[in-house]
Amino acid sequence: MKDRLLVCDIGNTQIVFGLYHGEALCGQWRLSSRHAMTSDELAWQMRGMFQELGQDPHRIAGIMVASVVPRMDRVLANACRRICGCQPAFVGAPDVKTGMAVDYKNPREVGADRIVNAVAARASFGAPVFVLDCGTATTFDIVSPDGHYAGGLILPGMEISLDALAARAAKLPSVPVAALPFAIGRDTASSMQLGSYWGTVDALRGLIERLRSLNGHAETPVVATGGLASLLVPEIPEITAHVPELTLQGLMLLGHRHFRL
Repeated sequence: MKDRLLVCDIGNTQIVFGLYHGEALCGQWRLSSRHAMTSDELAWQMRGMFQELGQDPHRIAGIMVASVVPRMDRVLANACRRICGCQPAFVGAPDVKTGMAVDYKNPREVGADRIVNAVAARASFGAPVFVLDCGTATTFDIVSPDGHYAGGLILPGMEISLDALAARAAKLPSVPVAALPFAIGRDTASSMQLGSYWGTVDALRGLIERLRSLNGHAETPVVATGGLASLLVPEIPEITAHVPELTLQGLMLLGHRHFRL
C-alpha cells in the first residue's frame, strides 16, 4: 500500500529529507549538498536511509521537493525513480499549486524554500507572519495580512560573513560559527566569532523592529527556522517560535494537496 509522503529540501549546504505518514514525521535525514554528487551516489544513500528506518521505499505515494540548486534536480529525480519508483514534483513547476499569491515583481525569482516556509508559517500562525530562516543566507519572508507572499529581505549568513573575512583579509584565519559566552575576544579567532555572532543578533533584532513598525505589523509573529537558528534564537526575544522542521512541514502540506493524500 502506498501511504507515505517523502519530502526533500535541496539547499546550498545540505539536502534534508522528511518521511511523513499523514501529518506525522516518521523520520528525517540530512546529506551534504555536494554539487558533484551523482544520481547513483544519491540513490545508494537514499536506500540506506530507508533501511535504517525500516521503511519500504515502495510505499511512497508522492515526493515533493523544494530546490535552490538546479543542478541537483535531475540527480534527485533519477535517484527517486530508481529507489521509490515515482517521479518527484518540484515547487515552482506549473502543475504544483502553492495556494499563495506572490507579490514579487517576478514571482519566479523567489526561492522555492521561501515560498514553502511562508505556506507552513501561514498555516500554523495565520497572517500576517514573518519567517526568519538562518542558513547559508539569512532571509526574512513576509506574509501580508491578506495572506500573500509580500516579499522579504536577504543578507549574508554568519558562515558566509566569516568565510568572506578569511578570504579577503590576509591575516584573518578561517573559523567556524560559534556563540561564545563572553562579549570581548582575546584572540583573533574569538574576535571574529563574536563580531559575527553579536553583529548578526543585533542586526536581526533591528530588522524585526523595523518590520514591525510597518502598518499592520505591530504584533506580527516571527517564526525562526534554519540550521543556525538554534544559536541565535536564545538572544532574540522578539522571535515568537522556533520551528526547525518548518520547510518540511510546508512541503508536507503541499504534497498532501498535490498528490491528494
